[in-house]
Amino acid sequence: MTVSDDAGTGLSRRPYLLRAMHEWMGDAGLTPHIIVDAGRSGVEVPNAFVKDGKIVLNVSVNATQRLQLLNHAIEFDARFAGVVHHVRVPMAAVLGIYARETGEGMVFNENEPDSPPPAEAGTAGPAVKGEMRRAKLTVVK
Repeated sequence: MTVSDDAGTGLSRRPYLLRAMHEWMGDAGLTPHIIVDAGRSGVEVPNAFVKDGKIVLNVSVNATQRLQLLNHAIEFDARFAGVVHHVRVPMAAVLGIYARETGEGMVFNENEPDSPPPAEAGTAGPAVKGEMRRAKLTVVK
């Protein structure tokens, strides 16, 4: 299943879906792995383990230390070939999450912009000086 990250709100669903899948996999006794685009700006992973511009990371509670699944990034410390590395992955670089044992998971849209698009003219949104526009209802028959 591919999930688009922008439903017109400018707020990505990716971190919320990723946290939900991570929690579900942990509760089910499965091992969550994420697929990361290692070429994206801000990605900090051990380059020796990057293949074809991507890296697969075990993000289970047992494989990581100080795991943080934040809205803007994933951060943790983990051992790679016996050496501890700090890993930082901006949320936009996460391509998917899956369970190692079953392959079940979710693939995210690779083309999501790194920042939310600006509001288009004519859409409801914050007015000048932080004031909200009043919603207007129309009867449709």
